[in-house]
Amino acid sequence: MHRPESLHDPGIELPGPWEHRYISANGARFHICESLPARASPESALVVLLHGFPEFWWAWRHQLPVLAATGYHAVAMDLRGYGASDKTPRGYDPLTLAADVAGVIRSLGSRSGVLVGHGWGGYVGWAAAAHRPDCVRAVCAVASPHPRVLTSARQWLPPGKPVRHLLAMQVPWLPERRIARGSYVADHLAAWAGPASGFPSAEEAARYQAAFALWPSPHCALEYHRWLFRSRLRADGRAFARVLRRQVAVPVMHVAGSDDPTEPAAAGRASARYVAGRFEDHTIEGAGHFPHEERPAEFTRLLLDWLSERTTTGGDRTG
Repeated sequence: MHRPESLHDPGIELPGPWEHRYISANGARFHICESLPARASPESALVVLLHGFPEFWWAWRHQLPVLAATGYHAVAMDLRGYGASDKTPRGYDPLTLAADVAGVIRSLGSRSGVLVGHGWGGYVGWAAAAHRPDCVRAVCAVASPHPRVLTSARQWLPPGKPVRHLLAMQVPWLPERRIARGSYVADHLAAWAGPASGFPSAEEAARYQAAFALWPSPHCALEYHRWLFRSRLRADGRAFARVLRRQVAVPVMHVAGSDDPTEPAAAGRASARYVAGRFEDHTIEGAGHFPHEERPAEFTRLLLDWLSERTTTGGDRTG
């Protein structure tokens, strides 16, 4: 098991109105960034924020303090293999990742939490809602349709950015070396953002590049992509497919950017067929693949309005 050289890496433990902690769950150690409400109580609903590729917990810097100020217990975690969380040799299939999130929720002393996930974080959120419904109160998936829609959506797309991106990651080791240095992260973020959003700034690109350069983060991140491609031929892929046959019973909101080059406009709406709970689909104009960072104020307002209807009951802490 690989761990960060320092559990206090200044490039990961960035200062702000939050606290950094390390949580043991599902056989690994996870770094979380936590913002507690001023008057925390057993009724303070837990909101777990899950980043996407090629980012880390800092992707939720705009939402963490606002959620806490509104009364939520907000936690942004580094997914397995990212940031300051453990870089394990295996465990990058969605069922293990779902168990990671469920374990963190329980280690925080809660029975369940609301999951807000972007990109791969949304994929993990969908997996957790299907595989560990006892730990999930609701899901907000950002630029991340249901996994079954995501797979079929590739058939709707021309061989552009998303398809080339996934295929390029299947080559052994060369992609790791390419993305760990140079301008790969900045170029990727800019190419997938809305053309008029101004994201990423030079500072944002530098933050993400520095975090992603922490070896073996590039290799671990690519294992997510490689599992998706190879899973059709593996037993764990068949196991996940069986899990996905279950409809998600909790409320779900999908949020997309109007200028996201990775997602067909109908993909979010198509996710409704896999949700038994209440489903909402929203589009943020002028945003690309990262609406929570490109249009943070608009995204956060939308999230808070949705949360206010989903978290009216408390009593979520374990005894």
